[in-house]
Amino acid sequence: MAPDRPEQQHQPPLTAWGQVWRLVVCVLIGALAWTPYAEAQWDQSRTLFWIDGAVGVLALVAVLWRRRWPLPVALALNAATVVSGAAAGPATLALVSLATRRRALPITAVALVAFAGGMVYIQTTPSTDVRQPWLDATVTVIALVATVALGLYLGSRRELLWTLRQRAERAEAEQELRATRARENERARIAREMHDVLAHRISQISMHAGALAYRSDLGPDQLRGQAEVIQTAANEALADLRGVLGVLRDPGTGVALERPQPTWDDLPGLVAEARAAGQHVQVVDRVDAGHPVPDPVARTVYRIVQEGLTNAGRHAPGALLTVDLDGCPENGMTVRLSNPRGFGHRDTSGAGLGLVGLSERAVLRGGWLESGTSGRDFELHAWLPWASA
Repeated sequence: MAPDRPEQQHQPPLTAWGQVWRLVVCVLIGALAWTPYAEAQWDQSRTLFWIDGAVGVLALVAVLWRRRWPLPVALALNAATVVSGAAAGPATLALVSLATRRRALPITAVALVAFAGGMVYIQTTPSTDVRQPWLDATVTVIALVATVALGLYLGSRRELLWTLRQRAERAEAEQELRATRARENERARIAREMHDVLAHRISQISMHAGALAYRSDLGPDQLRGQAEVIQTAANEALADLRGVLGVLRDPGTGVALERPQPTWDDLPGLVAEARAAGQHVQVVDRVDAGHPVPDPVARTVYRIVQEGLTNAGRHAPGALLTVDLDGCPENGMTVRLSNPRGFGHRDTSGAGLGLVGLSERAVLRGGWLESGTSGRDFELHAWLPWASA
C-alpha cells in the first residue's frame, strides 16, 4: 500500500456520526439556497425543478468521495451549482474539505468555479425575488470567503493536532529506548560486579581444590588446613555475593544502591590475600605518592589487578605475577601485569569475560586495556587518565 500524502495524514478518521451530521448540514444549506427559487421553478418550468432536485441528490451522494478525490469532487459539485441550488450544500462541504489541505491553486480554482456557478444560477433561474446583481455577488463572495476560511482553520488545527500526536509518540518511543538502555547498562554493571566479586574467590577455591587432587602425600593436619582454607574462601565468596545482592536494592526504599567500592588503600590487602593463598606476586609501585590517586582510577586499577591475580591463579598456578604500577597527574596511570603462560590442560569456561568487563571499565574512564601474549608471558596492559570523574 502506498503511503499517505502529507495532507492525508492530517485527516482524522471519519466516524459514521461525523458523516451523518455533515450530510444533514449539506441538506439544510441546499434547502436554504434552493427555497427562493423552488416555487418559481415549479410554477414556470417543472423540468428545471426536477433537474435542480435530482442534481442536488446526486451531489449529496458524490460528496461522500470528497476525501478520496478532493479536487475533482469539489470542481464537479461547484460546477453543478450552475443548474442546481440544492447542490450548494454538497458543494460547500466539498470546498471546505479541499481547503483543509491548504493548497492555494486548487482552492482558488474551485472558488472561482463556485462564484461563477452561483452567479449564473442566481441570474438565470426563475425567481420571485427582485434581482440585485451587486448584492448577490457580494453575498456570494462573503459566503465563499467564510467557507474557505473555515476549511483553512480546520486544516491548520488538524495539522497541529497531528504534529502534537507525532511528538508525543516520538517522546514515548525515546523514553522507552532510554529505559531499555538503562536496563541494559544496569544488567552489564551487575554482571561486572558479580564477576569482580566472585571470580577471585572461586579461583582461589579451585586452585586449592585442584592441589588436593594431586597431593597424595598430605597428612591429616595438612588436609585439615587445606580444607579450612577452602571453607574460608567459600564463606568469603558467599558473604561477598550476599553483599552484592543486598546493596543492589534497598529493601526499605526500593532505590538501587552502589556496593561499597575498593579504594587505593585496599590494593595492598588484595595482594596480601593472594600471597596468603599461595600465589607469588611481585609489586613494582612507581605511583607519585605526593598526589592521591582519584577514587575512580583506584577502583579500576584494583579491578585490573584483581582480574590479573584471578587469571594467574587459574591458568598459571605457582608462577610469578609481576604487577607494575606507574602514575602521576601529568602522564596518567599505567598498569602492567605479566606472568608466564601456564602449561597443561586447564578449564577455561568463562575465560575472557572478565577481560571484556575490564576493557569496558577502562573505556568508560577514558582509557584503554590490552591483553595478550608476549613471548612466553601473558601480559595485561592498561592506561587510565588521572581524573577524578
